[in-house]
Amino acid sequence: MVGSVEPQTPHAESVPAHPPLESLAVQPLVNRDYESRPALFYERLRAEYGPVAPVDVLGVPAWLVIGYSQTLDILRDARGVWSKRLDSWRARREGRVPADWPLLPAFEVESSVFRDGAELTRLRGAWSEGLRPFQDRSRPQAKELERSVRRYADELITALSEGGGRTGWADLSAQYARPLPLMILGRLLGAEPGRGDEMIMDIWRMLDAGPDAAEAAQRVTAEVAAVCAAKTTSPGEDLPSYMLAAVPDLTVEELTREMVMSIGLIGDYTGTLVCNTIAEVIAGEAGVRDSVSAGMLSEAVNRAAITSPPMANLTFRWPKTDVRVGRFLIAAGDPVMLSPAAAHLDPAFTGSMAPDSIYSSRAHLAWGAGPHACLGRELATTITTIAVERLFDRFSGLRLALPADQLPWRSSPMMRGLRALPVNYELAEDPPQRSGGTGAASRSGAETTPETDSAAPEPGSLVRRILRMIRLAQS
Repeated sequence: MVGSVEPQTPHAESVPAHPPLESLAVQPLVNRDYESRPALFYERLRAEYGPVAPVDVLGVPAWLVIGYSQTLDILRDARGVWSKRLDSWRARREGRVPADWPLLPAFEVESSVFRDGAELTRLRGAWSEGLRPFQDRSRPQAKELERSVRRYADELITALSEGGGRTGWADLSAQYARPLPLMILGRLLGAEPGRGDEMIMDIWRMLDAGPDAAEAAQRVTAEVAAVCAAKTTSPGEDLPSYMLAAVPDLTVEELTREMVMSIGLIGDYTGTLVCNTIAEVIAGEAGVRDSVSAGMLSEAVNRAAITSPPMANLTFRWPKTDVRVGRFLIAAGDPVMLSPAAAHLDPAFTGSMAPDSIYSSRAHLAWGAGPHACLGRELATTITTIAVERLFDRFSGLRLALPADQLPWRSSPMMRGLRALPVNYELAEDPPQRSGGTGAASRSGAETTPETDSAAPEPGSLVRRILRMIRLAQS
Protein backbone atom coordinates (compact mmCIF):
# COMPACT_ATOMS: atom_id res chain seq x y z
CA MET A 1 0.00 0.00 0.00
CA VAL A 2 1.30 3.45 -0.90
CA GLY A 3 2.25 5.50 2.14
CA SER A 4 2.64 2.65 4.63
CA VAL A 5 5.55 4.38 6.39
CA GLU A 6 4.92 6.71 9.32
CA PRO A 7 5.35 10.14 7.64
CA GLN A 8 4.84 12.44 10.64
CA THR A 9 5.39 12.15 14.36
CA PRO A 10 4.85 14.41 17.35
CA HIS A 11 7.85 16.30 18.67
CA ALA A 12 10.67 13.94 19.63
CA GLU A 13 14.10 14.51 21.15
CA SER A 14 15.78 13.08 18.05
CA VAL A 15 14.52 15.87 15.80
CA PRO A 16 17.54 17.78 14.43
CA ALA A 17 17.73 21.37 15.61
CA HIS A 18 17.12 24.06 12.99
CA PRO A 19 16.06 27.71 13.07
CA PRO A 20 12.33 28.50 13.21
CA LEU A 21 10.47 28.89 9.93
CA GLU A 22 10.65 32.68 10.04
CA SER A 23 14.47 32.52 10.15
CA LEU A 24 15.01 29.96 7.39
CA ALA A 25 16.04 30.92 3.87
CA VAL A 26 12.88 30.29 1.86
CA GLN A 27 12.39 29.95 -1.87
CA PRO A 28 9.58 31.83 -3.62
CA LEU A 29 6.78 29.42 -4.44
CA VAL A 30 5.61 31.41 -7.45
CA ASN A 31 8.49 31.66 -9.91
CA ARG A 32 9.20 31.03 -13.58
CA ASP A 33 9.86 27.31 -13.16
CA TYR A 34 6.78 26.85 -10.97
CA GLU A 35 4.64 28.39 -13.72
CA SER A 36 6.15 26.75 -16.78
CA ARG A 37 8.04 23.68 -15.45
CA PRO A 38 6.47 22.75 -12.11
CA ALA A 39 7.81 19.19 -12.15
CA LEU A 40 11.36 20.53 -12.28
CA PHE A 41 10.65 22.98 -9.45
CA TYR A 42 9.08 20.38 -7.16
CA GLU A 43 11.82 17.84 -7.82
CA ARG A 44 14.50 20.43 -7.06
CA LEU A 45 12.81 21.11 -3.73
CA ARG A 46 12.55 17.38 -3.02
CA ALA A 47 16.24 16.86 -3.74
CA GLU A 48 17.27 19.71 -1.41
CA TYR A 49 14.80 19.36 1.46
CA GLY A 50 13.04 16.00 1.27
CA PRO A 51 9.25 15.69 1.67
CA VAL A 52 8.72 19.17 3.15
CA ALA A 53 10.34 22.46 2.15
CA PRO A 54 10.26 26.05 3.46
CA VAL A 55 8.84 28.43 0.84
CA ASP A 56 7.66 32.01 0.47
CA VAL A 57 3.97 32.29 -0.46
CA LEU A 58 3.59 35.83 -1.81
CA GLY A 59 5.52 37.29 1.12
CA VAL A 60 4.45 34.82 3.85
CA PRO A 61 6.80 31.98 4.90
CA ALA A 62 5.18 28.55 4.96
CA TRP A 63 6.00 24.85 4.84
CA LEU A 64 5.23 23.13 1.53
CA VAL A 65 4.59 19.38 1.91
CA ILE A 66 5.61 17.64 -1.32
CA GLY A 67 5.82 13.98 -0.25
CA TYR A 68 2.88 11.74 -1.13
CA SER A 69 2.82 9.79 2.14
CA GLN A 70 3.18 12.93 4.24
CA THR A 71 0.47 14.78 2.29
CA LEU A 72 -1.99 11.90 2.57
CA ASP A 73 -1.29 11.44 6.28
CA ILE A 74 -1.88 15.12 7.03
CA LEU A 75 -5.07 15.16 4.94
CA ARG A 76 -6.45 12.17 6.84
CA ASP A 77 -5.34 13.61 10.20
CA ALA A 78 -6.04 10.41 12.11
CA ARG A 79 -4.39 11.82 15.25
CA GLY A 80 -6.27 15.11 15.23
CA VAL A 81 -3.00 17.08 14.99
CA TRP A 82 -4.03 19.54 12.28
CA SER A 83 -6.35 22.54 12.35
CA LYS A 84 -7.98 24.45 9.52
CA ARG A 85 -9.19 27.26 11.76
CA LEU A 86 -7.70 30.64 10.92
CA ASP A 87 -7.21 31.47 14.61
CA SER A 88 -4.65 28.63 14.75
CA TRP A 89 -2.24 30.72 12.66
CA ARG A 90 0.31 32.00 15.17
CA ALA A 91 1.76 34.75 12.96
CA ARG A 92 -1.72 36.13 12.30
CA ARG A 93 -2.58 36.16 16.00
CA GLU A 94 0.63 38.08 16.61
CA GLY A 95 -0.12 40.61 13.86
CA ARG A 96 2.74 39.49 11.59
CA VAL A 97 0.66 38.68 8.49
CA PRO A 98 0.54 41.71 6.16
CA ALA A 99 -2.95 43.21 5.94
CA ASP A 100 -2.58 43.38 2.16
CA TRP A 101 -1.46 39.75 1.72
CA PRO A 102 -3.23 38.78 -1.55
CA LEU A 103 -4.73 35.51 -0.25
CA LEU A 104 -6.05 36.90 3.04
CA PRO A 105 -9.53 37.90 1.73
CA ALA A 106 -10.13 34.34 0.48
CA PHE A 107 -8.95 32.88 3.80
CA GLU A 108 -11.15 35.20 5.86
CA VAL A 109 -14.44 34.21 4.20
CA GLU A 110 -15.07 31.89 7.21
CA SER A 111 -16.53 29.10 5.11
CA SER A 112 -16.34 25.38 5.87
CA VAL A 113 -12.88 25.28 4.26
CA PHE A 114 -11.59 26.85 7.49
CA ARG A 115 -13.68 24.92 10.00
CA ASP A 116 -13.05 21.84 12.14
CA GLY A 117 -14.93 19.50 14.43
CA ALA A 118 -18.68 19.85 15.00
CA GLU A 119 -18.88 23.03 12.89
CA LEU A 120 -17.31 21.26 9.94
CA THR A 121 -19.50 18.17 10.36
CA ARG A 122 -22.65 20.31 10.39
CA LEU A 123 -21.72 22.29 7.28
CA ARG A 124 -20.51 19.25 5.36
CA GLY A 125 -23.78 17.51 6.23
CA ALA A 126 -25.61 20.37 4.54
CA TRP A 127 -23.31 20.14 1.52
CA SER A 128 -23.68 16.37 1.21
CA GLU A 129 -27.48 16.50 1.20
CA GLY A 130 -27.58 19.63 -0.95
CA LEU A 131 -25.44 18.08 -3.67
CA ARG A 132 -27.08 14.65 -3.58
CA PRO A 133 -29.91 15.40 -6.05
CA PHE A 134 -27.38 16.72 -8.59
CA GLN A 135 -24.85 13.90 -8.13
CA ASP A 136 -27.21 10.92 -7.99
CA ARG A 137 -27.62 10.39 -11.71
CA SER A 138 -30.91 8.55 -11.26
CA ARG A 139 -32.53 11.72 -9.86
CA PRO A 140 -34.44 14.12 -12.13
CA GLN A 141 -32.36 17.09 -10.93
CA ALA A 142 -29.16 15.37 -12.06
CA LYS A 143 -30.68 14.47 -15.42
CA GLU A 144 -31.83 18.03 -16.00
CA LEU A 145 -28.40 19.35 -15.00
CA GLU A 146 -26.73 17.07 -17.52
CA ARG A 147 -29.07 18.28 -20.24
CA SER A 148 -28.16 21.86 -19.34
CA VAL A 149 -24.42 21.09 -19.48
CA ARG A 150 -24.80 19.52 -22.92
CA ARG A 151 -26.94 22.40 -24.20
CA TYR A 152 -24.56 25.09 -22.93
CA ALA A 153 -21.55 23.17 -24.26
CA ASP A 154 -23.11 22.88 -27.72
CA GLU A 155 -24.11 26.55 -27.74
CA LEU A 156 -20.59 27.62 -26.79
CA ILE A 157 -19.06 25.42 -29.49
CA THR A 158 -21.47 26.73 -32.11
CA ALA A 159 -20.86 30.35 -31.11
CA LEU A 160 -17.06 30.12 -31.04
CA SER A 161 -16.89 28.33 -34.40
CA GLU A 162 -19.56 30.12 -36.43
CA GLY A 163 -18.76 32.32 -39.37
CA GLY A 164 -15.46 30.69 -40.29
CA GLY A 165 -16.38 27.57 -42.23
CA ARG A 166 -15.24 24.17 -41.06
CA THR A 167 -11.80 25.32 -39.90
CA GLY A 168 -10.67 28.11 -37.64
CA TRP A 169 -8.95 29.24 -34.44
CA ALA A 170 -10.33 29.39 -30.89
CA ASP A 171 -9.20 29.85 -27.30
CA LEU A 172 -10.75 26.84 -25.59
CA SER A 173 -9.96 28.22 -22.14
CA ALA A 174 -11.69 31.59 -22.37
CA GLN A 175 -14.33 30.61 -24.92
CA TYR A 176 -15.31 27.18 -23.62
CA ALA A 177 -13.75 25.61 -20.51
CA ARG A 178 -14.08 28.56 -18.14
CA PRO A 179 -17.53 29.88 -19.14
CA LEU A 180 -19.27 26.48 -19.13
CA PRO A 181 -19.27 25.73 -15.36
CA LEU A 182 -20.15 29.34 -14.56
CA MET A 183 -23.31 29.01 -16.64
CA ILE A 184 -24.29 25.98 -14.56
CA LEU A 185 -23.96 27.98 -11.35
CA GLY A 186 -27.11 29.98 -12.00
CA ARG A 187 -29.13 26.77 -12.16
CA LEU A 188 -27.50 25.30 -9.05
CA LEU A 189 -28.04 28.47 -7.03
CA GLY A 190 -31.65 28.78 -8.15
CA ALA A 191 -31.27 32.42 -9.14
CA GLU A 192 -34.06 34.03 -11.15
CA PRO A 193 -33.19 33.83 -14.89
CA GLY A 194 -32.66 37.56 -15.49
CA ARG A 195 -30.84 38.25 -12.23
CA GLY A 196 -28.94 34.98 -12.54
CA ASP A 197 -27.47 36.01 -15.89
CA GLU A 198 -26.19 39.28 -14.44
CA MET A 199 -24.68 37.44 -11.50
CA ILE A 200 -22.85 35.02 -13.81
CA MET A 201 -21.41 37.99 -15.69
CA ASP A 202 -20.14 39.45 -12.40
CA ILE A 203 -18.70 36.08 -11.37
CA TRP A 204 -16.72 36.08 -14.61
CA ARG A 205 -15.43 39.59 -13.85
CA MET A 206 -14.50 38.52 -10.32
CA LEU A 207 -12.63 35.35 -11.33
CA ASP A 208 -10.94 37.10 -14.24
CA ALA A 209 -9.28 39.47 -11.69
CA GLY A 210 -9.65 42.49 -13.96
CA PRO A 211 -9.86 46.15 -12.91
CA ASP A 212 -13.52 45.83 -11.88
CA ALA A 213 -13.06 42.55 -9.97
CA ALA A 214 -13.48 44.08 -6.49
CA GLU A 215 -16.76 45.79 -7.35
CA ALA A 216 -17.99 42.64 -9.09
CA ALA A 217 -17.15 40.56 -6.00
CA GLN A 218 -19.20 42.89 -3.81
CA ARG A 219 -22.16 42.63 -6.16
CA VAL A 220 -21.85 38.84 -6.32
CA THR A 221 -21.81 38.53 -2.52
CA ALA A 222 -24.83 40.82 -2.20
CA GLU A 223 -26.73 38.94 -4.91
CA VAL A 224 -25.89 35.53 -3.42
CA ALA A 225 -27.05 36.79 0.00
CA ALA A 226 -30.35 37.92 -1.56
CA VAL A 227 -30.81 34.53 -3.24
CA CYS A 228 -30.08 32.68 0.02
CA ALA A 229 -32.45 34.89 2.00
CA ALA A 230 -35.22 34.23 -0.53
CA LYS A 231 -34.74 30.46 -0.20
CA THR A 232 -35.61 30.57 3.51
CA THR A 233 -39.19 31.53 2.63
CA SER A 234 -39.53 30.29 -0.95
CA PRO A 235 -37.42 27.13 -1.37
CA GLY A 236 -36.95 25.58 -4.79
CA GLU A 237 -35.17 22.64 -6.41
CA ASP A 238 -31.71 24.13 -6.01
CA LEU A 239 -28.56 23.74 -3.96
CA PRO A 240 -29.20 26.36 -1.23
CA SER A 241 -32.77 25.11 -0.72
CA TYR A 242 -31.65 21.50 -0.33
CA MET A 243 -28.94 22.56 2.12
CA LEU A 244 -31.47 24.49 4.21
CA ALA A 245 -33.79 21.49 4.22
CA ALA A 246 -30.96 19.27 5.47
CA VAL A 247 -29.81 21.70 8.18
CA PRO A 248 -32.78 23.96 9.04
CA ASP A 249 -30.80 26.06 11.54
CA LEU A 250 -28.33 27.11 8.83
CA THR A 251 -28.29 30.91 8.90
CA VAL A 252 -28.47 33.11 5.81
CA GLU A 253 -24.96 34.36 6.61
CA GLU A 254 -23.57 30.82 6.82
CA LEU A 255 -25.34 29.76 3.64
CA THR A 256 -24.10 32.86 1.80
CA ARG A 257 -20.49 32.12 2.76
CA GLU A 258 -20.82 28.54 1.54
CA MET A 259 -22.41 29.61 -1.75
CA VAL A 260 -19.71 32.25 -2.36
CA MET A 261 -17.13 29.51 -1.77
CA SER A 262 -18.96 27.28 -4.27
CA ILE A 263 -18.43 29.90 -6.96
CA GLY A 264 -14.70 29.35 -6.75
CA LEU A 265 -14.93 25.58 -6.40
CA ILE A 266 -17.56 24.94 -9.08
CA GLY A 267 -16.64 27.84 -11.33
CA ASP A 268 -12.87 28.02 -11.11
CA TYR A 269 -11.89 24.47 -10.11
CA THR A 270 -14.21 22.73 -12.57
CA GLY A 271 -13.40 25.15 -15.38
CA THR A 272 -9.71 24.53 -14.81
CA LEU A 273 -10.26 20.76 -14.77
CA VAL A 274 -12.14 20.96 -18.08
CA CYS A 275 -9.33 23.00 -19.65
CA ASN A 276 -6.54 20.83 -18.23
CA THR A 277 -8.28 17.67 -19.45
CA ILE A 278 -8.69 19.06 -22.98
CA ALA A 279 -5.02 20.09 -23.02
CA GLU A 280 -3.95 16.64 -21.82
CA VAL A 281 -6.03 14.92 -24.51
CA ILE A 282 -4.60 17.14 -27.28
CA ALA A 283 -0.96 17.30 -26.19
CA GLY A 284 -0.49 14.85 -23.33
CA GLU A 285 0.57 11.24 -23.12
CA ALA A 286 -0.90 8.65 -25.43
CA GLY A 287 -2.80 7.05 -22.53
CA VAL A 288 -5.07 10.06 -22.20
CA ARG A 289 -5.87 10.16 -25.92
CA ASP A 290 -6.44 6.41 -25.93
CA SER A 291 -8.91 6.79 -23.06
CA VAL A 292 -11.04 9.18 -25.14
CA SER A 293 -10.79 6.99 -28.23
CA ALA A 294 -11.92 3.97 -26.20
CA GLY A 295 -14.88 5.89 -24.82
CA MET A 296 -13.43 6.00 -21.29
CA LEU A 297 -13.92 9.69 -20.71
CA SER A 298 -13.87 9.42 -16.93
CA GLU A 299 -10.43 7.82 -17.23
CA ALA A 300 -9.21 10.77 -19.30
CA VAL A 301 -10.43 13.13 -16.56
CA ASN A 302 -8.72 11.01 -13.90
CA ARG A 303 -5.41 11.03 -15.76
CA ALA A 304 -5.60 14.81 -16.21
CA ALA A 305 -6.34 15.22 -12.49
CA ILE A 306 -3.11 13.36 -11.74
CA THR A 307 -0.94 15.16 -14.27
CA SER A 308 -2.36 18.66 -13.76
CA PRO A 309 -4.54 18.87 -10.63
CA PRO A 310 -6.44 22.18 -10.79
CA MET A 311 -5.61 22.97 -7.18
CA ALA A 312 -1.89 22.29 -7.29
CA ASN A 313 -1.43 23.42 -3.67
CA LEU A 314 -4.10 23.50 -0.98
CA THR A 315 -5.03 26.25 1.44
CA PHE A 316 -3.09 26.46 4.70
CA ARG A 317 -3.57 24.30 7.75
CA TRP A 318 -1.74 24.56 11.07
CA PRO A 319 -0.46 21.95 13.58
CA LYS A 320 -1.94 22.20 17.07
CA THR A 321 1.35 20.99 18.54
CA ASP A 322 4.95 20.77 17.38
CA VAL A 323 5.18 17.93 14.87
CA ARG A 324 7.99 16.38 12.89
CA VAL A 325 7.51 16.04 9.12
CA GLY A 326 10.52 14.72 7.24
CA ARG A 327 13.64 16.21 8.82
CA PHE A 328 11.93 19.38 10.02
CA LEU A 329 10.14 20.23 13.24
CA ILE A 330 7.04 22.20 12.32
CA ALA A 331 6.07 24.41 15.23
CA ALA A 332 2.49 24.69 16.46
CA GLY A 333 0.79 27.44 14.47
CA ASP A 334 3.18 27.35 11.50
CA PRO A 335 1.32 27.57 8.15
CA VAL A 336 1.52 24.37 6.14
CA MET A 337 0.53 24.06 2.48
CA LEU A 338 -0.02 20.60 1.01
CA SER A 339 0.87 20.05 -2.65
CA PRO A 340 -1.10 17.37 -4.54
CA ALA A 341 0.79 18.35 -7.72
CA ALA A 342 4.16 17.61 -6.08
CA ALA A 343 2.84 14.50 -4.31
CA HIS A 344 1.82 13.05 -7.68
CA LEU A 345 5.47 13.26 -8.75
CA ASP A 346 6.76 11.45 -5.65
CA PRO A 347 8.20 7.99 -6.45
CA ALA A 348 6.09 6.71 -3.53
CA PHE A 349 3.08 7.45 -5.76
CA THR A 350 4.42 7.03 -9.29
CA GLY A 351 6.14 3.76 -8.42
CA SER A 352 2.80 2.08 -7.77
CA MET A 353 1.53 2.63 -11.34
CA ALA A 354 2.28 0.30 -14.24
CA PRO A 355 3.18 2.45 -17.28
CA ASP A 356 1.20 0.22 -19.66
CA SER A 357 -1.93 0.03 -17.51
CA ILE A 358 -5.23 0.93 -19.16
CA TYR A 359 -6.43 2.54 -15.95
CA SER A 360 -4.54 5.11 -13.91
CA SER A 361 -4.36 5.20 -10.12
CA ARG A 362 -7.43 6.29 -8.16
CA ALA A 363 -5.20 7.00 -5.14
CA HIS A 364 -4.36 10.51 -6.31
CA LEU A 365 -4.99 13.58 -4.16
CA ALA A 366 -6.64 15.98 -6.62
CA TRP A 367 -9.88 15.64 -4.64
CA GLY A 368 -8.20 15.75 -1.25
CA ALA A 369 -8.84 13.16 1.45
CA GLY A 370 -10.02 12.95 5.02
CA PRO A 371 -12.31 15.44 6.79
CA HIS A 372 -12.00 18.08 4.06
CA ALA A 373 -12.22 15.81 1.00
CA CYS A 374 -14.16 17.34 -1.91
CA LEU A 375 -17.87 16.53 -1.67
CA GLY A 376 -18.60 17.75 -5.21
CA ARG A 377 -16.28 15.32 -6.95
CA GLU A 378 -19.02 13.57 -8.93
CA LEU A 379 -20.58 16.85 -10.05
CA ALA A 380 -17.24 18.25 -11.26
CA THR A 381 -16.41 14.98 -13.03
CA THR A 382 -19.81 14.87 -14.76
CA ILE A 383 -19.51 18.45 -16.02
CA THR A 384 -15.95 17.81 -17.23
CA THR A 385 -16.80 14.50 -18.89
CA ILE A 386 -19.73 15.97 -20.83
CA ALA A 387 -17.67 19.05 -21.80
CA VAL A 388 -14.85 16.91 -23.20
CA GLU A 389 -17.25 14.54 -24.93
CA ARG A 390 -19.15 17.32 -26.69
CA LEU A 391 -15.93 19.00 -27.82
CA PHE A 392 -14.45 15.89 -29.42
CA ASP A 393 -17.79 14.89 -30.95
CA ARG A 394 -18.21 18.30 -32.59
CA PHE A 395 -14.63 18.70 -33.82
CA SER A 396 -12.91 16.16 -36.02
CA GLY A 397 -9.53 17.82 -35.48
CA LEU A 398 -8.01 19.89 -32.67
CA ARG A 399 -4.35 20.94 -32.71
CA LEU A 400 -2.49 23.30 -30.43
CA ALA A 401 -1.80 26.66 -32.06
CA LEU A 402 1.33 27.00 -29.90
CA PRO A 403 4.04 24.52 -28.89
CA ALA A 404 2.96 22.81 -25.66
CA ASP A 405 5.87 24.29 -23.70
CA GLN A 406 4.78 27.81 -24.70
CA LEU A 407 1.21 27.60 -23.39
CA PRO A 408 0.60 30.43 -20.88
CA TRP A 409 -0.19 29.29 -17.34
CA ARG A 410 -1.91 31.36 -14.66
CA SER A 411 0.37 32.58 -11.89
CA SER A 412 -1.24 31.43 -8.63
CA PRO A 413 0.15 29.77 -5.50
CA MET A 414 -2.85 27.42 -5.40
CA MET A 415 -4.61 27.01 -8.75
CA ARG A 416 -2.81 25.76 -11.85
CA GLY A 417 -4.68 26.38 -15.07
CA LEU A 418 -4.07 27.77 -18.51
CA ARG A 419 -4.69 31.45 -19.16
CA ALA A 420 -5.33 30.48 -22.77
CA LEU A 421 -5.63 27.26 -24.76
CA PRO A 422 -5.30 28.36 -28.40
CA VAL A 423 -6.18 25.69 -30.94
CA ASN A 424 -6.71 25.29 -34.65
CA TYR A 425 -9.84 23.26 -35.20
CA GLU A 426 -11.72 21.38 -37.87
CA LEU A 427 -15.43 20.81 -37.40
CA ALA A 428 -16.94 17.40 -37.94
CA GLU A 429 -18.71 17.35 -41.30
CA ASP A 430 -21.98 16.00 -39.97
CA PRO A 431 -22.60 16.92 -36.32
CA PRO A 432 -24.40 14.04 -34.57
CA GLN A 433 -27.94 14.38 -33.28
CA ARG A 434 -28.76 14.30 -29.57
CA SER A 435 -31.64 11.91 -29.92
CA GLY A 436 -30.56 8.52 -28.53
CA GLY A 437 -26.97 9.73 -28.20
CA THR A 438 -24.09 7.77 -26.77
CA GLY A 439 -22.70 10.45 -24.50
CA ALA A 440 -22.31 10.65 -20.74
CA ALA A 441 -25.96 11.53 -20.22
CA SER A 442 -27.38 8.64 -22.20
CA ARG A 443 -24.89 6.16 -20.77
CA SER A 444 -26.14 7.06 -17.29
CA GLY A 445 -29.77 6.62 -18.24
CA ALA A 446 -30.46 10.35 -18.42
CA GLU A 447 -33.05 11.48 -20.90
CA THR A 448 -31.97 13.28 -24.06
CA THR A 449 -33.84 15.70 -26.26
CA PRO A 450 -34.28 15.38 -30.04
CA GLU A 451 -32.56 18.64 -30.92
CA THR A 452 -29.38 19.05 -32.91
CA ASP A 453 -26.10 19.44 -31.06
CA SER A 454 -25.21 22.41 -33.23
CA ALA A 455 -28.30 24.48 -32.30
CA ALA A 456 -27.24 28.13 -32.33
CA PRO A 457 -27.69 30.24 -29.18
CA GLU A 458 -30.17 33.09 -29.32
CA PRO A 459 -28.76 36.56 -30.20
CA GLY A 460 -29.18 37.89 -26.63
CA SER A 461 -28.38 34.64 -24.81
CA LEU A 462 -26.01 34.30 -21.87
CA VAL A 463 -23.56 32.43 -24.13
CA ARG A 464 -23.28 35.32 -26.55
CA ARG A 465 -23.06 37.90 -23.77
CA ILE A 466 -20.19 36.07 -22.07
CA LEU A 467 -18.30 35.57 -25.32
CA ARG A 468 -18.83 39.24 -26.18
CA MET A 469 -17.38 40.22 -22.80
CA ILE A 470 -14.37 37.98 -23.44
CA ARG A 471 -13.72 39.62 -26.80
CA LEU A 472 -13.88 43.08 -25.20
CA ALA A 473 -11.52 42.02 -22.40
CA GLN A 474 -9.01 40.61 -24.89
CA SER A 475 -9.15 43.56 -27.30
